[in-house]
Amino acid sequence: MNTKRVVALIIAAVLLFFSIGINTIISIFKTDFFTSIDNLMGTESLTYENVVETGDLTNRIAHLTVDGVIQDVGEPSIWETVDYNHQQFMEQLDAVLEDDTIKGVVLSVNTPGGGVIESEEIYQKLLKIKEEKQIPIYVSMGSMAASGGYYISAPADKIFAQRETITGSIGVIMQSINYGKLAENFGVEFETIKSGEHKDMFGGVRPSTKEELAMLQEMIDESYDHFVDIIEAGRNMSEAQVKKVADGRVLGGTQALRAGLVDEIGNEETTINALRKDFGLEDAELFEYTMDTSSWGSLLGVKLGSMLRPSAESEVLSKIISTTNSPRMMYLYGDY
Repeated sequence: MNTKRVVALIIAAVLLFFSIGINTIISIFKTDFFTSIDNLMGTESLTYENVVETGDLTNRIAHLTVDGVIQDVGEPSIWETVDYNHQQFMEQLDAVLEDDTIKGVVLSVNTPGGGVIESEEIYQKLLKIKEEKQIPIYVSMGSMAASGGYYISAPADKIFAQRETITGSIGVIMQSINYGKLAENFGVEFETIKSGEHKDMFGGVRPSTKEELAMLQEMIDESYDHFVDIIEAGRNMSEAQVKKVADGRVLGGTQALRAGLVDEIGNEETTINALRKDFGLEDAELFEYTMDTSSWGSLLGVKLGSMLRPSAESEVLSKIISTTNSPRMMYLYGDY
């Protein structure tokens, strides 16, 4: 065996060993290994509270935040950071439901919207909090609270927006790219074997027929009608009043105020102070939920994530590979 072949085998063995080692470490972090450590050490916690303003511990205000596109991407990897974690936020809403010391909720919304299903899940949970706990929910809109962002704001007792807030965009959208002609220009042909006439509808390889577009439009219209209904109920508006601005247009804060979609112009601090004053919670503690970085699992995960974080190019490639291109209905403004 010549020297070059020996070197090649050694390099291959090292790469294989390294790959197995990394995959093993990642597998450990996908299990409850470190959760078990946290349980043994007494540091495990589903939700971690950060006190923003001290006060009465028996009458508290929970400050929740939705920041980023509302979509459930599952649990992020140890080196991945996400603007919005849907599962974590739903856990926070459950924590509010179970905590009898919480007498009010301030929800800060800064999102262009997102998935129809995820937005509905938040909406239903907020309704449950209002109905079961009989506590007020005030919304503070940030730079953007459009489409799904307004959807989740609708059940609030009072909505505050800033003059520069972009809101509205009430409606539903579903998009797909038809790249059939582009493929044809490069001599690419698609071969499709399907069980039914419409199995490949809106799949991007051929134009949709009028019948198929009518099917999809029916789905969109049904979801849109539900969107209008929740605004009617949440804002005490008639269908005609809602549909006057529910054509997909975006509105600034003052426009939304005139349209009846928000109650007052003000920032986050204004919203919190208004909730305190309106419900006699001047002495209430204000807290927010954050990721618990004090546990062993979290600390080791952060450290390992920083050591093994892939390159930017690898992260982009991984995202492209793992992201499905299947079209779906969205309460979303803009291209995110």
